[in-house]
Amino acid sequence: MSGDLQVNKILGAVLATGLVIMGVKLGAEAIYHREAPEKAGYHIEVADTGGEGGAAAAVDTPPDWGTVIPTADIAAGEKTFQTKCTSCHNNANGGPNAIGPNLWGVVGRPVASHPGMDYSDAMKAHAKEVPNWSWDAIYAFLGAPSKVVKGTKMTFVGVKKPEDRINLIAYLHSQGSTGYAVPAPNPAAASEGAAASPAAAEAASK
Repeated sequence: MSGDLQVNKILGAVLATGLVIMGVKLGAEAIYHREAPEKAGYHIEVADTGGEGGAAAAVDTPPDWGTVIPTADIAAGEKTFQTKCTSCHNNANGGPNAIGPNLWGVVGRPVASHPGMDYSDAMKAHAKEVPNWSWDAIYAFLGAPSKVVKGTKMTFVGVKKPEDRINLIAYLHSQGSTGYAVPAPNPAAASEGAAASPAAAEAASK
């Protein structure tokens, strides 16, 4: 008889423990209940800027070379070359290639043509579209190498300020490319380029 009573006590204790656990679980679910989201993942609202591709970026129009090259600051261009280019290039006459090709005589030179340089496939493909480093071609490339030649090995972000780029190109022209003719000035093109330049756009907005 006493044995049955002991068993009943044990069963009662087990049942009570189970009821307590269930009660705690139900209470926790009631307190911390969360509704399932209507949409999976994150839904981010993005302002509509209007037009395809959003707000238009400032147009980086090449300058009138016949106007800007004769008045460019070659010393400033040399300084830009020393600070931004010499980690990957040299421009000594007959100098070796470094990480990038030797840049002596680069202005007007055929693209991807310097002897001994292992050019990327992207640069070789670019050479088929743009055969020479013309004034406009080198201006565009130096502004954003990875955008102009997608897949290029050149990781340099570019010389963003047009005046710095013009001075740099004038300096490179003085280094073995003086035989590459500077075009005659074209005042109409110069005024159009000035109107389209980021600096002119900023001044017009003030």
